[in-house]
This record gives sequence, structure tokens and C-alpha cells, in this order.
Amino acid sequence: MTAILVFDERLARYDFGPTHPLRPERVTRSIDLMREHDLLGSGGFDVAAPEPATRKDLERVHDSAYVDAVASASTTPFASPLGRGLGDGDTPAFAGMHEAASLVAGASITAVSAVISGAAERALSIAGGLHHAHRDRAAGFCVYNDPAVAVAWALDHRPSMRIAYIDIDAHHGDGVQEAFYEDPRVLTVSIHETGRALYPGTGFPDERGAGAGLGTALNVPLPPYASDACYRLAFDAVVAPVVRDFAPHLIVSQNGADALHHDPLTSLGLTLGGYAWLVEGISALSDEVCEGHLVALGGGGYAWESAVPKAWTLLAGSLLRRTLPADLLADPGLHLREGAEERLIAQTRTVVDEVLSLRMS
Repeated sequence: MTAILVFDERLARYDFGPTHPLRPERVTRSIDLMREHDLLGSGGFDVAAPEPATRKDLERVHDSAYVDAVASASTTPFASPLGRGLGDGDTPAFAGMHEAASLVAGASITAVSAVISGAAERALSIAGGLHHAHRDRAAGFCVYNDPAVAVAWALDHRPSMRIAYIDIDAHHGDGVQEAFYEDPRVLTVSIHETGRALYPGTGFPDERGAGAGLGTALNVPLPPYASDACYRLAFDAVVAPVVRDFAPHLIVSQNGADALHHDPLTSLGLTLGGYAWLVEGISALSDEVCEGHLVALGGGGYAWESAVPKAWTLLAGSLLRRTLPADLLADPGLHLREGAEERLIAQTRTVVDEVLSLRMS
């Protein structure tokens, strides 16, 4: 099996500054830990350097005026007001922002291109996964929506492809869902903390797609503190069977590590062992439905000094079908009151039943 990691140090230039929670170190420390576990080089990932996404690439998803606004803000980041979601607390402008965000998008395109061309069976671009950017505005730490840009690039080059996008970030993958809401060639599935408790406030079961794409958007909003067992239920009852039915040619996964209970910005209860089970499940699903063709992206993750590097090293191991040392999985998890997990599982079952009921209607 050939697997590639799309990375070079320039990707760390996507940097909102030292006080912002989205730290580039979440990526660079993950690469360091992968290297410590011999996942790069001989017998592991071949490393490929990305090229920036072109304007044409970006405009498959973003409108021209927005790309102009990002380019302008990159040269005058302290101008006020910038508008279009740029310059606020979530997504502050910085010098070179357009170039840095274009490189992240280009890295995700490189990963997709390698897999659909047959150059690799699997590809990983952990600097990617910036799933909140919309057609005409930045949002939620995301300037350009690299997952959507990469999927749109694939569809432009292979119009008959079916692509399943699976998002396990704690936050709903709203920008990707929006980009393909009416496109029957793209299935978007997001498991996330309910929008009643967490940004961006979307991702409910009744968001199902529209027009020709009706039924190709699925959302499983989980209750706060949802445990590993809740994730297993959601994956086994919804994600796996729906993806099997869709029969994609390619799976693109967004693997945000902010659903881990360690994360300071979210309130979910996933352990490192649960995360490993989840990404291994996506890997096995790709073997089952699309000959192992899988492109994995990063995403959120704000416990960047410890939990995120472990999670994304486990992700890398799953792509390589490699068993990693047990110390990477060591995680006591949340301490829940007696009966709390049973209540969380019951709440998750209610959500799953609603999703499946809507799907049958």
C-alpha cells in the first residue's frame, strides 16, 4: 500500500497569533510524534510537499469577491472594518493569510489528487479540515474551506464520482454541508456536539440536503459529555450503513480532535481509545466500500500540547493499518456520576432514531 502525508513547514504559517486557540503546533507536534513512532519514510508515509490552491480552485467553493477580500486583508490585516468574517475574534486577519490559507487548501487538493489518480491508496493532510468557511465569509477559525475545495476539485476532474465526507470534529461541518447541500454526488455525514450547546449552532437531523441532494446530508448531534459508547452507537447505527448504501468511490474524513474530553473549548467525552476506534472504523469502512480509498484531514483540537498529537498519530496509524503502542491510548476518561452514561446513551439513541426515521420518510 502507498500512503502519502502532505506536509511541509510552510503549513505552520496558518497562524492567528500566540493567544489564539488554533495553534499551528497542533500540526507540527503531531508530525514530530508520528516521526517518533516511525510512521514517516520507509514502510510508512511518503511525504509530499503541497502547492497553493489556485484562484480557480478556490472559486469552485468561494465567490470571487470573498477571495479578493482575503487577499486584501492579507496585505492590510489591521484595516477596519474588514468584513466578511475577517478581523473578528474568531478569525483575525494576519499578514500573508491568503497565501497560508491557499497552501492549506492546496495540501488537501494534493491529498485528493494522489488518491483519485492512483498514485496512493490513502493520503493524510492534517493541516486541513477547516470546515467552517462559507462561500462568502470566514468563520470559526477557517479562512478557506479546504475540505470543500478538495472535494470540488475532485468532482471537477471526475464528474461521475460519488464522495462520502465524514466529519467527526466536535463542531458541525457546516461549511462543507452548505457547499454540497444540493449535490447528489456528495454525502456529508457529521457527528458533533449538539448545536444547542456548541458553535456553530447547526447540524440537526432535519438538515438533510435539498433538491437533487435531498437525503445526502446527515447529522448526528450528540449531547454534551457523550461517551465512547455514544460514538459507537452513532457510527454503527447511522454512519456505516448510510455510507455503505451510498457506495462512494472515495471517502474524505475530517478528524478534528476536539471531541476528546481533554479539549478546553468543547464538552464531549471521547477518550483517546474511543477516538482510535472511530478512525479505525472509518479506515475499515473505506476498505469495505471503496477499495481503501481514503483522504484524511485534520481539523479542530485545542489541547494541542498533549492530546491532539496523540490523536493524530493514532489517525496516522489507522491509515497505515499499523498497531501503535498502548501508551498512546492511555486515558482515564471523564468521571461521570452513577447512571450518567446510561442517560447519555439513551439520549443518543433518541437522536439516532430520529435520524433514521427522517431517512426513511
